[in-house]
Amino acid sequence: MATESQPRAHKAGAFDIRLIIALLIGVYGIILTVMGIAFTSAEEIKKSADVNINLWAGIGMLVVAALFVTWALVRPLVVPAEPETESDDTPAVAGE
Repeated sequence: MATESQPRAHKAGAFDIRLIIALLIGVYGIILTVMGIAFTSAEEIKKSADVNINLWAGIGMLVVAALFVTWALVRPLVVPAEPETESDDTPAVAGE
């Protein structure tokens, strides 16, 4: 058994902002896609130049959400074990 003398770095996991953004965009994407498929009338489509805007916007949002999730999985954020401390090498800020 190996003992740990130093804390290890870990991944941000659910607290990664990209996953939170993906969740929000994904929920809105699902709502728009369902609205576009089930609740958009022919009259509403005719008003928008014969394009089902809700459906296409929803699909686009789902694609963007999937890209955010893929990005977060491929390049996870690593949280350092200990916060960085000021060293003697850092330049002084003017006015201090």
